[in-house]
Amino acid sequence: MSERTGIIEMKGKPLTLMGNEIKIGDSAPDFEALNSDMESVKLSAFKGKVVVITTVPSLDTQVCDLETKQFNKEAKKLGDDVVILTISMDLPFAQKRWCEEAGVKNVHLLSDHRDGSVGIAYGVLIKELRLLARTVFVIDTDGRVQYIQYVKETASEPDYDEVLEAISKLK
Repeated sequence: MSERTGIIEMKGKPLTLMGNEIKIGDSAPDFEALNSDMESVKLSAFKGKVVVITTVPSLDTQVCDLETKQFNKEAKKLGDDVVILTISMDLPFAQKRWCEEAGVKNVHLLSDHRDGSVGIAYGVLIKELRLLARTVFVIDTDGRVQYIQYVKETASEPDYDEVLEAISKLK
């Protein structure tokens, strides 16, 4: 399994990303993660839609909370042809609790806790923490990656405007 450094950091300390590096134009790797009802969900279930994958370290942190709520607001405006998946290593039960408390209903929360398959497939599994890096991938209706954003500092939010611009180019 490949490892990369110099891409993200926590409080200025470099972290190591494990897994396959994805590049713009690549076919988005299919994956299997769990929803809040412990059901398996695959990326391929959203074929034919623009898919935004956001990976976050943990919903129980302030920045992940803010980011997921912001994408929830945006998802409502984007229409049925765009799906936003927020993936973390949080347990499905914790994700369900968080969604209920936060009133989040427009993004699909998925858990990668079982085997880190999303983290490995997309090269965003943090070796030192066994959490997912804060990243955004935008995938077109043909299943190709058209936009990637690695948020350098794990305690920072993504550039939402850039993500929305990438989505609008595909609609």
